[in-house]
Amino acid sequence: MIRPRTRGLAAFVVLSASLLSAGAATAHHGVASLGVAGLAGPGAPLETSSSQTLPRAAWLACVKIDQPTFEAFTPERDGEGDRSTFMMFGLGYGVRPWLSVYAFLPFSAKTVQDNSYNTAGFTDLSFVAVAGLRWDGGPRLVPANESLDDLEDLHLTISAGTSLPTGEENLRDRDGAIDPGLSLGFGGPSWNCGLTATKVLAPRWTAVAEASVVGFTEHEYADGARVRFGRETRLNAALVARVLTRPASKLRLDVNVESNLLDLGRDETDGIGETATGGLILYGVGGVRLTKGAASLGLGWKKPVWTDLHEDSLQQGAEGKETGRLIAALSCLF
Repeated sequence: MIRPRTRGLAAFVVLSASLLSAGAATAHHGVASLGVAGLAGPGAPLETSSSQTLPRAAWLACVKIDQPTFEAFTPERDGEGDRSTFMMFGLGYGVRPWLSVYAFLPFSAKTVQDNSYNTAGFTDLSFVAVAGLRWDGGPRLVPANESLDDLEDLHLTISAGTSLPTGEENLRDRDGAIDPGLSLGFGGPSWNCGLTATKVLAPRWTAVAEASVVGFTEHEYADGARVRFGRETRLNAALVARVLTRPASKLRLDVNVESNLLDLGRDETDGIGETATGGLILYGVGGVRLTKGAASLGLGWKKPVWTDLHEDSLQQGAEGKETGRLIAALSCLF
């Protein structure tokens, strides 16, 4: 049986790719983009993907940490989900000024209160391609060089990606049972696609919007169970304010607020919907991003502000039941 679980892993991959896209769509949650790496131009949020692509022949290295802790339903220290740590190691490359590609290697660690069954390790490797457009009387591919005025135009990205089942999906607990929700891989490839839009509203203000979807294929585990995880759909919006610039030291500080709406589909085992999975969650995010030269560090706090879970009283340890999520992202363009 699938336990209520954090699907943050898939979300994390998708989002990270989006954010990385120096404006990337779905997966890149919170990585430095071309605009972020500069002292002027558009800013980039922490969770919502921005809309800038990497410069041609440039590399972007990044690591992101997402650490949720969960509300407990009982006072005893039992098998309730206590906390998780998701890490994302990413490498991006600018193939063309309008086309960036990324590879991500996620790490996941899930801990229950009584430590009766904890799991940790690297999970499914994923890849994302991001195409960037600039609206100039119509959609145009992002050119090699853009002035500050050009950067203030509406920018868009389209992204698509997939994952490979490189993580171990058949982990067993002390009784020999497989819990797909606590394993390290999904057993089969997943797919994702996304759209982003970024517009500089004023010299110091940037608005960003994102829509993305992650889908999973059905997989038969070693115990014979056929599992398909529910689809994940996200609608994100963000407002970024550039509050400090120090040109002499190439330093910039941004403050951002975001809303992240997550629609989780119900998981299925042998074609039947699983109880205690899925629902709607609206997160609020507040954070800062410090940029020094081509390096960028983002820190933030994410918290559910409204939920409509399918079986609210049974979904301990899953999305929507976090007390909060610490978000940190470090990236460097070279």
